[in-house]
Amino acid sequence: MCLIFTCGEHTFRKEVEGYEGVTCQCHNCGNWAGHVIKSNPWFTFCFVPVIPLSIHGYQDVICHICNFAQPLENRPDVQAMRRGGEGNNIPMQNQPPPPQQGAPPPGWGQGPPQGPQQGPPQGQAPMRYG
Repeated sequence: MCLIFTCGEHTFRKEVEGYEGVTCQCHNCGNWAGHVIKSNPWFTFCFVPVIPLSIHGYQDVICHICNFAQPLENRPDVQAMRRGGEGNNIPMQNQPPPPQQGAPPPGWGQGPPQGPQQGPPQGQAPMRYG
């Protein structure tokens, strides 16, 4: 009689509470595909999780494109994005300043643009075959 047993490791992953939907830039490939994930590795016997290999798990910023993982404590820029925490007063990038009270919104009722007037941009010459 022959019995075959398999041993291995499986990692359970989920998003960290407070960082749901937060996307950040990967420090490896530069793509905006990093998410904060908590990983809990387990030892498996016959594909059944038996013993946890970490008590508290690991909180990492993981890129979904290149699979680069970096510990969350090494990323203060991502920690500042935490929802419901101390990071709520950080302004988003490329946001216009708030309008002044009593002033019209930018671009409304201020007349034609100042400076030299230019015509429409010139396109390329059509291609010639032959």
